[in-house]
Amino acid sequence: MNTVGSEVSGFIGILIVQVTILILYGIFVRYDYEMLPSGGKNDTATSEEMLASIEKEHRVSYPHFQDIHVMIFIGFAYLMTFLKKYGFSASSFNLLVAALTIQWAFLARGIFQLDNGLIRISLTRVIEADIAAAVVLISMGAMLGRTTPIQLLFMALIEIVVYASNEYFQLELLKITDAGGSIIVHAFGAYFGLAVSLVMRPTRQENTVGTNEGSSYISDVFAMVGTIFLWIFWPSFNSALLDDITQQHRAICNTYLSLAAATVTTFVVSAIVSHQHKLDMVHIQNSTLAGGVAIGSVCNLLISPHGALLIGTISAIISVFGYRYLTPLLMSKLRIHDTCGVHNLHGLPAVLSAAFSIFYAWIASIDNYKDSLMDIFPALNHKNSTYALEHNTTRIVGGFGRTVAEQAGYQALGIVSTIIVAVIGGLITGMILNLPMMRNLKKEEHHDDDIYYNVPEDFKHI
Repeated sequence: MNTVGSEVSGFIGILIVQVTILILYGIFVRYDYEMLPSGGKNDTATSEEMLASIEKEHRVSYPHFQDIHVMIFIGFAYLMTFLKKYGFSASSFNLLVAALTIQWAFLARGIFQLDNGLIRISLTRVIEADIAAAVVLISMGAMLGRTTPIQLLFMALIEIVVYASNEYFQLELLKITDAGGSIIVHAFGAYFGLAVSLVMRPTRQENTVGTNEGSSYISDVFAMVGTIFLWIFWPSFNSALLDDITQQHRAICNTYLSLAAATVTTFVVSAIVSHQHKLDMVHIQNSTLAGGVAIGSVCNLLISPHGALLIGTISAIISVFGYRYLTPLLMSKLRIHDTCGVHNLHGLPAVLSAAFSIFYAWIASIDNYKDSLMDIFPALNHKNSTYALEHNTTRIVGGFGRTVAEQAGYQALGIVSTIIVAVIGGLITGMILNLPMMRNLKKEEHHDDDIYYNVPEDFKHI
């Protein structure tokens, strides 16, 4: 089938977007003050103080940036190469979408961070843009192999705007705690992608697994490369945006323990529930990572090492059962084709993480957290606030004046509102992607590199 004309016009559309972003950067985006030779905004700071500040941020942030960069461009890319005839597209479209999304994220998120009408770029905001790209890649996983590049582009442009708005609402207005982004990143990305998939679902007659919607021995090995990169660097993802070194170290250790527990549990549960009681590579590639998602919202809290292990264990059980039973159910009953199973890797573990954040917010106290409580739950207390004892319990004064029980309620509101926003945004986006002006892939074109690439001769024998 000749699709050259429509695909060329699609890539021209991508070029137009890139040029538009270039123009917007020229008008609105500038270096942050600390990146300017003069020392920038703080004229009273000495050059030594400025250099010390920049050196500290570089030392703390750049290693995390490197790790998250590897996750985005290698981890996610190779994890998606499990489809036997879609390796070219999975890895390269991951690169294309992430590269565009990172640029767009600076603009979309910058609207909420304007400084005299300008958007300031810094190393920290580069990390935040990388994390924003992860949101789109998670959603892309639900649609993998069933969309064109131009559809992915439109999805990314819309999703980042909705994501940035929800992020601002959750962190700046509701003041939820979500250090590792389980709520604002993983839950949002998963349910946005599932909502798009719901709108773009096949007809009842076409609601079957296609011939290319499967893996091969080699493609599964490549997908394991992505899993291992994500597994290794996930502690950086969860801890990158924490300023306090104590919280950062706690987040790293808790994430590492949760991932380890999830991995062991995945192997055990997979052997129990899989056909003929053999290990399923889908579970090994994905559910071993569920601990990293499930620990995200509470990774910097005093959950204790055994709490981290418990969270990782529960997340793996939920994830494996999701792949084994829930994914086929969603396909048969709702016709939702969740290609990469993002609901089981990102959605369900994120909801679990939110549930634990509710619990740990409820039991938080100044006795345990000392002065760091005001940094973790800013709505309870400002940095310079005082606290008093009432009825033999600690009551926090300042901030938004919340009690810990009220903060727990806001954590619950955070996950519920995020899912609602993601689903509504995904449904609207799906409708846009289904417009007649968009070329929709036919059933026989799904998960096939031959549609877009000059493939080698051995491709025909896969």
